[in-house]
Amino acid sequence: MASLVCPFYQPAKLDKAVSSLDWLLGNWESVEPGKGSYPSLKDFRYTEDLHFAQMGQPIINFMFNASDAETKKILHRECGFIRMQTGTNRVAFIIAQNSGLVEVEEGELVGKKLSLHTQALARPSFAKEPHVKEVSRVFQLQPDGKLEQTLSMSTDKQPMTQHLHITYSRLA
Repeated sequence: MASLVCPFYQPAKLDKAVSSLDWLLGNWESVEPGKGSYPSLKDFRYTEDLHFAQMGQPIINFMFNASDAETKKILHRECGFIRMQTGTNRVAFIIAQNSGLVEVEEGELVGKKLSLHTQALARPSFAKEPHVKEVSRVFQLQPDGKLEQTLSMSTDKQPMTQHLHITYSRLA
């Protein structure tokens, strides 16, 4: 998938409220296809671009775009905001997905590892079943500068199970 330049990026001084997340900022692209699986799905491979930007506010904006590794068909998009609780390592992701799912994930930042878990979910009344009930997501900056993401989820038919795993490189 061709990388996109983050459309909402504006150079600005990084707000100190989110300065401990400066390692996320920029554009990232999957190194090789990520792996997706779930008991109710056929295993798949995907590519993904991540865009993290700030505009001088105490938030970070993000956009994630995932495509099928073979067909390049768009699979999934997420966009939203990252906030930190002042004076703590508590982080919140506010996420809207093209599937209609809206989530708030909260967790902790420890060094260059961000661990998040669902706090709230909302979806349209006509959302496709099975419904996602919980999401757990971990971002980890590796010593080699690559960013790794693992996402697990549960639905009303499956317990918490790893769903996605992918590694990214920062684009110059």
